[in-house]
Amino acid sequence: MTRFDVKTAVGALSNATVLVVGDLMLDEYLWGKTERVSPEAPVPIVDVAREELRLGGAGNVVNNLATLGCQVKVISVLGDDADGEQIKMLLAAKGIDLSGVLVDEGRVTSRKTRIVATGQQMIRVDRESRQDVCGAIAEAMLNRYAALLDNGVQAVILSDYGKGSLPDELLRQFIDLARSRKIPALADPKGYDYSRYSGAAVITPNRKEASEASGRVLDSEDAIVALGTEMRRDLSLDALLITRSEEGMSLFREEGVTHLQAQAREVYDVSGAGDTVIAVFGAALGAGLGFNAAAEMANLAAGVVVGKIGTSTVTCTEILTAANEPPSEADRKIRNRNELGEILEKQRQAGRKIVFTNGCFDLLHVGHVKYLQAARRLGDLLVLGLNSDASIKRLKGESRPLINQEERSHVLAALGCIDYVVVFDEDTPLQLLEVLRPDVLVKGGDYTPETVVGRELVESYGGRVELITFVDGKSTTGIIDRILAQCREDRS
Repeated sequence: MTRFDVKTAVGALSNATVLVVGDLMLDEYLWGKTERVSPEAPVPIVDVAREELRLGGAGNVVNNLATLGCQVKVISVLGDDADGEQIKMLLAAKGIDLSGVLVDEGRVTSRKTRIVATGQQMIRVDRESRQDVCGAIAEAMLNRYAALLDNGVQAVILSDYGKGSLPDELLRQFIDLARSRKIPALADPKGYDYSRYSGAAVITPNRKEASEASGRVLDSEDAIVALGTEMRRDLSLDALLITRSEEGMSLFREEGVTHLQAQAREVYDVSGAGDTVIAVFGAALGAGLGFNAAAEMANLAAGVVVGKIGTSTVTCTEILTAANEPPSEADRKIRNRNELGEILEKQRQAGRKIVFTNGCFDLLHVGHVKYLQAARRLGDLLVLGLNSDASIKRLKGESRPLINQEERSHVLAALGCIDYVVVFDEDTPLQLLEVLRPDVLVKGGDYTPETVVGRELVESYGGRVELITFVDGKSTTGIIDRILAQCREDRS
């Protein structure tokens, strides 16, 4: 793609509303080092230094979409257990609506524990149920699905891990309902019977999966082309995307096949790469991009994610960089909330103190600048939560803002004292604070600590609130009043 195409495509991803249906899992990582062998058996001893819980399975698809800034809807079923509650907490922290996440008392929520020592995965332990959903649970999932398709969903991702959330009959109904509404349904297939996915818009097997499902040896490009062409036709797919590891990807359409070269510079871990591929592909289709552009975006994203350890996500900035399109200063600083949440978590682990403040910042003036400079001195990073145009209209009336949110974001990102800008649409920044979890919450001196929204949340995990006095006589309203007064004087 050209420079313009890549930037436009990346910018379009956040416009997509994507529904993920499938098997939610909890991924547990135990990180440590190994320097000894057990005296009880010839196995290494891992000294665990850090533990981490992540969304896995369909949850990793959700996580990837949220990081790209998409609006994400979820339908799945969990057990009535602590792991199920943990998954719901992780989803809620990303602002995901939980109304489509159902609970089955007879089910065990899937949990996969990976032990990683010195950068290498040593072993994985699985705890899960695999029985198909049925009866009232299946009916509730189908009803929720139909309602969401009629309420703004632009793409569906069927994330099938073979754990029972997508039994044959229900999967068929999901695909048929999406096709009847002309909404692309993408599936990451599992098992050997791909006829289950016939009629889907796209399926995204890797070469090994396609080989096993077809019973063919795919040891040459000609063999892959022959199988892909036949599989797309026989399954009545709009497109088939076969991922080929270090050889890239092959996209099959009725018009023919397109081969994309691999973008990875160094491969550390391929776990979760398929989730990233289908998430980016689905978001791109939902945003209105064509199949070829969507495949190119997915290929760029795959090259990034395999360079990370564990199930991971890819950011819009990383996609730009992978396309040899270095992000501008504004691209680097202006982030969506979930993308920024991941960035700040890494900064916290590195011991950096995060400061947060928020406001409208309509008509930036010297009082704003001095306030922001003072806030920045309270920590290592300053994050600015910027009210969207819609929220300002609700707070200040239809005549505001004078400067739209895109322009305000870029002006603020140009200030050296600001490290990140994130736009929020709510009337208060409380939901944003739940994702970003700053160490210091800053507001103007016209507040008291008791009236600062988010104070209790920040203090609950050991953070604090700081009040900074604005420069006297400097305000946006005052500037507007002086301009209007001068206009009236000039006309008189």
